Amino acid sequence: MPVYDHANEFARSLAKVLVHEGGFSNHPQDPGGATMKGVTQRVYDEYRRSVGLMPQSVKSISDAELEVLYRKKYWNEIKGDKLPAGVSYVVFDGAVNSGVAQSVKWLQRALQALGLYKGGIDGILGQGTLLALSGVNDNDAFVGLICDRRMAFLRALKTWKTFGKGWTARVNGVRAVGQAWATGSVGPEVQYVVGGDAKAFISDAKPAPTLAVADATTGGGVGSGGVAATLQQVQDQLTPLSYSSNLIGKVVAGLIIIGAVLTIGGLGYRWYASRRKAERADALDLQVKIDAQAAA
Repeated sequence: MPVYDHANEFARSLAKVLVHEGGFSNHPQDPGGATMKGVTQRVYDEYRRSVGLMPQSVKSISDAELEVLYRKKYWNEIKGDKLPAGVSYVVFDGAVNSGVAQSVKWLQRALQALGLYKGGIDGILGQGTLLALSGVNDNDAFVGLICDRRMAFLRALKTWKTFGKGWTARVNGVRAVGQAWATGSVGPEVQYVVGGDAKAFISDAKPAPTLAVADATTGGGVGSGGVAATLQQVQDQLTPLSYSSNLIGKVVAGLIIIGAVLTIGGLGYRWYASRRKAERADALDLQVKIDAQAAA
């Protein structure tokens, strides 16, 4: 692995992140709330208290505080100095936008896709993850895999309709720069896009499809079949009474058709809901840890 100027790596990564984050924002649908240059009021309050200072408006954050906070809370947490050029920036930007653990999960999923990582997708960048990372021989392509995982996650959020355009532009910029840095190139300039600075947390995930509707529909179909069977018995007893028998026969036929439609529809929806539920779990990295443990 080449030797990099890690101090410069943090500085140039932070410069790109700050472009994406813009200035002050407080969108009602942004779970981050009041945010200045990517730092939420809650995070700023925690930082101020940790250094013995009284909380104040995040609008008043100084450049010095900003740099210390970004290095301490994000860069050091993702072990940025131990990651390859380009990869460190991509994971750093993801950590700022969606939290350290979530960004590390995307890194782990990318390693898993390459067959280099067999551990749990736990969002902890430990020795096992770093060891697997040393086996990557194409960081350009690896950056692409991380960004693909990030985009899948973002699409699974309820706020995608509001911020999806901005997030997509941001990730596209991160991908381009990360891949350029991974190959030793300078990379393109990134641009601020409205919405790209909105926080993307798993707490805003779309709800999983419920199977209750499918079960109720299928049950209704089975129930219709039971009623049809009962009416069939009545029809047999009324066979001598032609009109009544014919009328019940039509009702029986109708119930059988309705029952079949409900049953097939219920089974079809169950298949669709199960598939969507599995896709959601994959995008949000909800089942991967369990699956990895089961395979061990």
